[in-house]
Amino acid sequence: METNFDDIRSYRNEEVHDALMRLSEEKPFMKILSTIYPFMPKENLKERLAGFHTSYDFQKEMVVPFLQYLEANKTKGIDLNGVEKIDQDKSSLYISNHRDIILDSAFLCGKLIEKGMDTVEIAIGDNLLIYPWIKDLVRTNKSFIVKRGLSARQILESSQKLSAYIYYTLHEKKQSIWIAQREGRAKDSNDRTQESLLKMLSMHSKGNFIDNLTELNICPISISYEYDPCDFLKAKEMQQKRDNPDFRKAPEDDLINMQTGVMGYKGKVVYEVTGNINRELRVIAAQTINKNEQITLVAEAIDKRIHSNYTIFPCNKIAFDYYREEKRFDTEYTEEEEKDFEKYLDFQMAKIELENKDEEFLRSKLIEMYANPLRNKMETYPDLSFDGD
Repeated sequence: METNFDDIRSYRNEEVHDALMRLSEEKPFMKILSTIYPFMPKENLKERLAGFHTSYDFQKEMVVPFLQYLEANKTKGIDLNGVEKIDQDKSSLYISNHRDIILDSAFLCGKLIEKGMDTVEIAIGDNLLIYPWIKDLVRTNKSFIVKRGLSARQILESSQKLSAYIYYTLHEKKQSIWIAQREGRAKDSNDRTQESLLKMLSMHSKGNFIDNLTELNICPISISYEYDPCDFLKAKEMQQKRDNPDFRKAPEDDLINMQTGVMGYKGKVVYEVTGNINRELRVIAAQTINKNEQITLVAEAIDKRIHSNYTIFPCNKIAFDYYREEKRFDTEYTEEEEKDFEKYLDFQMAKIELENKDEEFLRSKLIEMYANPLRNKMETYPDLSFDGD
């Protein structure tokens, strides 16, 4: 029964209005809303919130206009490709690489709405629910909660409940889901599916591992950002962890990352829907009956889908040549593009504030972030040029 999921589930439509009314009394939320809609008086904003009775209507009327503002002012455009590979008569579990805390799923939902399609439920870690009102906001926005920082026993119980909820949502609610391929963003952009995620996803039934995953209709999505506004923050965190292995981000750091990711410039953004992996799952089932081997092979299959569908930008080619100290792609970008990337690196480096700032290390990490998508794509297409990709 759905009541078993009350502590993690997204809000039902009949709960949305009351949640929005609670949010309308939260000064921090209303301050954010007033920033997004600066020409709308606060009382008018409250009236608009009072008019919504479904998550979809709230997303369509309040969230999408802001996403369209971001697309027009903070990107070169956002493409959602491959929607023809989506079976709209069947719910899908979309697994993607993870670049931005908020926008990976938000841009996806915005583009689905623009194409007249339903949005997805979104997995979100409870470490991001820094204030109580944020939980109301994300659950209104069709998010469900993934609990972090648990004991070993709690992890098992939480994983079983989460797996059951995902299955329930796909099959009973007939609602598609988005989840990142790993806990947290890949700081170096070397996107790899966590095997622990696949283990969790398979817990919903006592059937075998491959059958359980097949029931979820897993559909990888590859997300490409030309520029990552949080790249300098990620590089800074890498040095902090290098210098102090016990370093942990404060909740305020997550807020800074969220704000920077949303309001920073991203260049071109491309989503590639790759279709489900059920054929690969059948091949893996025929290949081995060893569960551990199957888990590894499924992770590799998802990674290959994501890596092979990256959009490669000039900055990736330049970074690859810098990282490898060679000129493999120098005919595929111009001197002006190279100078622009150099200026970009300098600009991002200047934002990093550290007491013992290691310029060489930080710059190398920034370069590695932009080289890794191309490195990973080359593993799937080792002999190809990416000119015009």
